[in-house]
Order: sequence, then C-alpha cells, then structure tokens
Amino acid sequence: MPRRISTAEGRDALDATRAGTAGRRELGTAVRYLLQLLAERAPGNSVEVRVPPFGAVQVVEGPRHTRGTPPNVIETDAATWIALATGETAWSDAVAAGLVHASGTRAELTGLLPLRP
Repeated sequence: MPRRISTAEGRDALDATRAGTAGRRELGTAVRYLLQLLAERAPGNSVEVRVPPFGAVQVVEGPRHTRGTPPNVIETDAATWIALATGETAWSDAVAAGLVHASGTRAELTGLLPLRP
C-alpha cells in the first residue's frame, strides 16, 4: 500500500506546482495527493484514473474488474490532472480539447471534480 500523503505535504507540493517552482518530486507528490483525495471522495474499483508516470487509483463504486485492462479508464497528464482536480479546468473542456482519454461507460468524473484541496 502506498504511503499516505499528509495534507501539509500535499498542499506544499501543490503550492510549488502552482508557483512554477516544483521539481519532478513535488509534481509527483501533488499528483498523488490529488489522486488520494479522489479515492477518498469516491471509493470503489470500477474506474481507473491514470496519471503517468506518477500514479493511478481505482475509484467509483460499481462492478470490480480483476484482471487485465479495466473497462473504464481515464488517463491524462500531470498538468491536466492538477488543473481538473483544483477546478482550473472543467472536465468537459479538457475532454473536448483531447487532454483526457476516457474509455468506458463509467469513465466520467464531472460530479467528483473539482476536489478543492
């Protein structure tokens, strides 16, 4: 099980990211912190949210997959994930711009974002 990121550590990483001073480590911490918040908000295993190379979580109640690629996958880059999770970018805008790849009938986060950490 991955180490839990504290609120203080997560917010510090987000602040550094927003200020443009974050290195790769802080960027990764910010991404994983926001994924952690999403998993807390929407526990489950029916949708996998991937932000390569930093992390992935399974969220949203519903049918659980056990092997292979999950049927509902959302994938995006770190900058887009942070913008979505903090409310700087709307889900529909990111999808329309091709910044988010979402496949599967449950691959939708509109009602769960922003997280407002």
